[in-house]
Amino acid sequence: MEQLERLGIRAREAETSLRLLTTEKKNQVLHQAADDLQKNARQILAENEKDMENGRKNGMSAGLLDRLALTEERIRQIALGLRQIAALDDPVGEVIGMKKRPNGLLIGQKRVPLGVVGIIYEARPNVTADAFGLCFKTGNAVILKGGSDAIHSNTAIVDSLRQSLKDCQVNPDALLLITDTSRETTRAFMKLNRYVDVLIPRGGAGLIRSVVENSTIPVIETGTGNCHVYVDETADLSMAADIILNAKTQRVGVCNACESILVHEKVKEQLLPVLGKRLGDKQVEIRGDESVRSLIPEAVPATEEDWGQEYLDYIVSMKTVSSVDEAIAHINRYNTGHSETIVTDSYENAQKFLDLVDAACVYVNASTRFTDGFEFGFGAEIGISTQKLHARGPMGLLALTTTKYIIYGSGQIRS
Repeated sequence: MEQLERLGIRAREAETSLRLLTTEKKNQVLHQAADDLQKNARQILAENEKDMENGRKNGMSAGLLDRLALTEERIRQIALGLRQIAALDDPVGEVIGMKKRPNGLLIGQKRVPLGVVGIIYEARPNVTADAFGLCFKTGNAVILKGGSDAIHSNTAIVDSLRQSLKDCQVNPDALLLITDTSRETTRAFMKLNRYVDVLIPRGGAGLIRSVVENSTIPVIETGTGNCHVYVDETADLSMAADIILNAKTQRVGVCNACESILVHEKVKEQLLPVLGKRLGDKQVEIRGDESVRSLIPEAVPATEEDWGQEYLDYIVSMKTVSSVDEAIAHINRYNTGHSETIVTDSYENAQKFLDLVDAACVYVNASTRFTDGFEFGFGAEIGISTQKLHARGPMGLLALTTTKYIIYGSGQIRS
C-alpha cells in the first residue's frame, strides 16, 4: 500500500539520522519525553477513556480492560520507565573484543542498531512509550501498529512523544504510528521487508501466529504465557499460597500471570483448601482434576484444553502430581516457554527444576510476575521473547542491537 510505503521511506530516513545522535542527546530526548507525557496526562487519559468505553461496550474481559486502562499512576510509571532507559548504558558503539591476526589485520565486533523495528501489538498503550524509549536509545526507528481497541490512547501518546522529538530538534519520524487499524493494513505491514528490518508481535496467540506465518520480515516471537507454579512436597505452604495469589491475581490480564497450579499430592490436603478459600475470595474460578475437586468442592472439572490455556482472566487450572519429575514433564508438555516457578525447600529439586524446565525464565520461590523489563532493571521491555534465537526473555536494550565486524588493516591483500 502506498501509504505504508511512504511510512517505510520516512522511517528509513529517520534511522539514518539517528546513527549520528550522541548518547547525551538521546538521553535529553528521553527525559523530555517523560516530562511531556506527565504534562499531557489529562489529554492522554481523556483519550484512553474513549477506548475504555468502547471496550466495555464491546464486552472486553476484565483482564483485557485492565491491560488497556491508563491512570495517572500508570502514566507516571511509563514516564519513569523512559527515565530509567536514559540512565542505562548506551550499548550502541561498544566494541566487543579486538584480535590481531597473523597477517596484521585487527578484527573486532561493534554493537549497532537493528535499523527499523516494526511492532504489532494489541490493547496495551504502555507498549507505545516503552517501544519508543528502547528503540530510540538504541538508535532504531520504530513503526507501531496498535489495535483498534487502543487507537485513541496510542495516538495521544505518539503525538506527545513526536512533539518531544521535534522540541529537541530530532527527526520525529523516529517514531511512526499506523493509524489504519484494518486487518488488510496489518497484513500489508507484515510484507514491508524493503524498509523494516525486524518485526515484533505483542499480543495473544492468534496475533503472534498470524505474524509468524505471514510476515516476510524477520520476526522475534514474543509468546503467550501459560505460566505454572509448582508447589513441591517440601515447600513452605504459607509462602506457596502467597506466591500463587500474587502470581494469579495481582494482574490477571498479563502474560506473566500464573495460569496453572501444580501441587504435590503429599501436601494437597493441607494446601488445597487454603488455596480454594483464598482464590475464591478473589473470585477466581478453579478448574481442577478429580483430586483437586475432592478438596475444593467449588472447583469445576478441568478438560485437556485447560492444561495449555492462557486465560488472561480470573480462571486457573489446578492439578496434583506425585513428584517433581511429573511436574516438570507436565510443564514442558503444556507451557509456552515463558515463566515457570517452583516453591520448595529442597536444593536438589530446585536445581532439577532450573535445569530441566524449558522456559525463558525459571524461578525458585518467587512469583512469575517478575518477568518484566522494569523488574529486571531494563527500564522497560520491547517484549518477552519465548524463542531461542537472538533474544530470550524480557528484551531490553541489548536485544535491539546486532553486531557488525570492523576490520583495521594496513594495506593487506589476500594471496
